[in-house]
Amino acid sequence: MAPAEQPLRADARRNRDRILAAARDAFAESGFAVPLDDIAARAGVGPGTVYRHFPTKEALFQAVITARVTDLVTTARQHADAPDPGAAFFAFLAHLGAEGAAKRDTSDAMSVPGPLIADLHAAVAVLLARAQAAGAVRAEITVDDLFTLFKSLFLAAHESTDPGRAARLLTVLSDGLRPPR
Repeated sequence: MAPAEQPLRADARRNRDRILAAARDAFAESGFAVPLDDIAARAGVGPGTVYRHFPTKEALFQAVITARVTDLVTTARQHADAPDPGAAFFAFLAHLGAEGAAKRDTSDAMSVPGPLIADLHAAVAVLLARAQAAGAVRAEITVDDLFTLFKSLFLAAHESTDPGRAARLLTVLSDGLRPPR
């Protein structure tokens, strides 16, 4: 049996919170490639303080994306029982598209295997199945297709200096998911 974790002192809690806030911003701007020293500087702490809380950059990234993906799962589940399945599906896609366009680490987060990503796939699968049953989305589209399309959309949006590119690509993606008339 593992010993219970001791609660952090107030100053250590504040440092941890500052590190997480700085990491959220840095990963959102630059993705996983951001140097840990940059995160420490943003948080106003030394690299040693970051390492006391997070032994590796991967551990810090995992903490940040866990919160980000948990929020996406919650949002998807909130749409699951909407009276209009098509509108709910496309509202979630718009949310995911905006999140991914604004935060570079969203595509990285969607690529990290594990139970949380499985939860996100399952939550999106519910939205997709309901939208397909309502005739709002092509029947042949799979959850894996959606994640591949979104990762591509995020990559294209982040490689461009055109601020409208993500919205245009999301519109084309959404239109392409609808059944032909």
